[in-house]
Amino acid sequence: MGRLFDHIFIFSTIIFTVYSQLIMRWQVTEAGALPSDIAAKFVYIVNLLLNPWVLSGILATFLAGVSWMLTMTKFEISYAYPFVSLNYLLVLAAGFTLFGESISTTKILGSVLVILGIIVISKG
Repeated sequence: MGRLFDHIFIFSTIIFTVYSQLIMRWQVTEAGALPSDIAAKFVYIVNLLLNPWVLSGILATFLAGVSWMLTMTKFEISYAYPFVSLNYLLVLAAGFTLFGESISTTKILGSVLVILGIIVISKG
């Protein structure tokens, strides 16, 4: 049971990372296109950095880092790191579901390969 509990650190890293990426995607989309002139770019970035949702994404990124440090106290990096590729799968699925992004046979095939890779590595 203890080893199973230790995996919470890995999955916390994944959850915080995916949350952060989705929030950033959502808020950047809401903010509109990046302006072309330097002053407007600065204002654009400052406005994003003052946005509470963006701040929550930055906090989530920080918490993902803390979770990863805790993960490293429990597992070898060669075991834990492949699980981080679940970020790709979750962001792919959420991008499709929440933002209407494209999904293709190639992306699905690649995702299956990622899952198989995680299984093979976690068994070794």
